[in-house]
Amino acid sequence: MESPSTDTTTLFSNQSTGGCGRETTLENLVFGGYYIVVFLLALSGNSLALWIFSRQRGTSSPANVFLLHLAVADLSYAAILPLRAAYHLTWGHWPFGEVACRLAGYLFYVNMYASLYFLACVAADRYLAVVHAVRSLKLRQARHAHMLSFALWALVTVSMAPLLLSRQTSEVGGVTVCRQLYREKASHRALVSLAVAFTPPFLATLTCYLMIVRGLRRGSRLEPALKLKALRTISLVLLIYVVCFLPYHASRATYILGYGHPGNSCRTRRGLMLANRLTSSLTCLNGALDPLVYLFGAEKFRGSLRKLFCRDSAGSSGATTGELKGTHESSVSVKSEF
Repeated sequence: MESPSTDTTTLFSNQSTGGCGRETTLENLVFGGYYIVVFLLALSGNSLALWIFSRQRGTSSPANVFLLHLAVADLSYAAILPLRAAYHLTWGHWPFGEVACRLAGYLFYVNMYASLYFLACVAADRYLAVVHAVRSLKLRQARHAHMLSFALWALVTVSMAPLLLSRQTSEVGGVTVCRQLYREKASHRALVSLAVAFTPPFLATLTCYLMIVRGLRRGSRLEPALKLKALRTISLVLLIYVVCFLPYHASRATYILGYGHPGNSCRTRRGLMLANRLTSSLTCLNGALDPLVYLFGAEKFRGSLRKLFCRDSAGSSGATTGELKGTHESSVSVKSEF
């Protein structure tokens, strides 16, 4: 990932009307409020998920392992959302310094691509559980899922490390701007990076979904209710891809290809930059939507939630305890995985 370059101040000759790059007052208010709401949703949902996962006993399923790492990725990025909100609520000024700007950009990409790959792992696990339930038992073990997860963390954190080494702030029009929030670099090398990072997990997830549907049509030993749960999980993963990640990468590609064109007017460039900011903000939404994947993709997570919110009812608590115990005892079966 390349670091943004310093722009000249020519893009800001008309700051009163937003120029080619600066956000308007309305845009700053909308972005600032949006990041605060997403921060609260992501923090509460993923904190609850980590708390529940940490309290679970017994052998964990591969899906739960991937979802645990996904929650860690979401929380790591949610921690810097207040900085993004403050940037917009101070009208496009970055008051936190160079280190915080580098960290904000670094965590943005680490969270996004870690989430992409962990969601793809969830999709692949659902495929193996539905289509190759018996043959994949030896492969689908928690220790294998942890090994793969740590390998993915190493891949993402190392590949994004150059963002921590390059300067990310500059003085433009008398204010300090953070490149990740102002204007990302438009280079064809960045376009190649986008394609390499996004295309494999997206195609893998889409392929798993199609093969699951095909497998269920051909017949499966799963009960109808469990088939529906499997389809819900993978459909939700695909929805997150389509809502949170696909618009950003499509807009980013358009931005890279079109921004530097010599025939573009200031209005066209500003439109490309605004689209890039809007779709970039959508990627943050995955932190608020991922808890829904935990809800549909982890049986023990649902059981723990029922126990948490129904503890006042002795009968409900007893039933939930029985469900959790039964899930643990039948962990080798496909049913316990949904």
